[in-house]
Amino acid sequence: MTDATTETSIIVPAEWAPQSAMWTAWPADADEWNGDLDAPRRDMIGLIRTLAEYGNRVRLLANGAEAERSAIAAVGSIAEIIPACYGDIWLRDTGPIFAHDTRGPVALRFKTNSWGGKYELPDDATVGDDVARLAGSPVRRFEFVLEGGAVDQDGEGTVLTTRQTLLNPNRNGWTKDQAEAALRQAFGAKAVIWIDEGLKNDHTDGHIDNIARFVAPGRVVCQSASGPDDPNAATLDAIAATLANSTDAKGRRLDVVRIPGVGLYRNALGEIAPASHMNFIIADGVVVVPVYGTTSEVDALAALRAVFPGRAVVGVPSKGLLGCGSAGGGSFHCITQQQPL
Repeated sequence: MTDATTETSIIVPAEWAPQSAMWTAWPADADEWNGDLDAPRRDMIGLIRTLAEYGNRVRLLANGAEAERSAIAAVGSIAEIIPACYGDIWLRDTGPIFAHDTRGPVALRFKTNSWGGKYELPDDATVGDDVARLAGSPVRRFEFVLEGGAVDQDGEGTVLTTRQTLLNPNRNGWTKDQAEAALRQAFGAKAVIWIDEGLKNDHTDGHIDNIARFVAPGRVVCQSASGPDDPNAATLDAIAATLANSTDAKGRRLDVVRIPGVGLYRNALGEIAPASHMNFIIADGVVVVPVYGTTSEVDALAALRAVFPGRAVVGVPSKGLLGCGSAGGGSFHCITQQQPL
């Protein structure tokens, strides 16, 4: 392990860079899923099958004997099942962020505080160290709270984030200047683009990976409103306007592509839920996009295929992962972490 202050030359490869593995975790605690593990597990199976079909190595954590048995039965032939302890499956936030420094690969580790004290679960604070060890990657530790879903990066020193998350008093109590200094230290950030807020009822306080994503150097995607009843219409327009007036670390004005948003989506409890096609993952050969059985999915997938001409773009159901009440709340990007070559 190295201290974060001893080395500052860090590069976080863009998500579209070649990968050695995709890490994720198997839903294991029924209490975290309203007593129903089948629904999120069905979505996980769809995700893993799609990744494996395009030749991706999937490393799947399983917490406990039942989880290990069920994971092996469901996807043991196409994924590497690894016994491990974790609170829940949101490895984007609790796992390491894989990067490179002057000595080679490194796993960046940050403090966790249960998304601002909302969901305190055993082993969420330690699973990131376990993933780094299993990956054979040295750890660089930072003494501030940061979730991986709160930042999106272009591999060239530009970071996308939201004020709602990073400047929230329930995380570090940062000012904008303090947050940007921390991002320079952790990621070698040269430019930070700030979005005000995320989707309505997002448990994470507005993570960026649910609203805007880099898809190439100088290019971002975000969503457009889907109908007059879209509860996020004003927010989505504000996001697009901010991005269109932003420049990246290379001084380029961003090319902003808007794809159809999910629109008004109510979960099984009738709650407005933060369903988003932005929570896709970019893997080798394929982009896996969450879909929810809405009218938006056909046009959203078509728009993303134009954005990713060199990859297959596959929609996979994600209603189970989105969940309802205090269960779920995210999708495929939230539960994965790519390990670059």
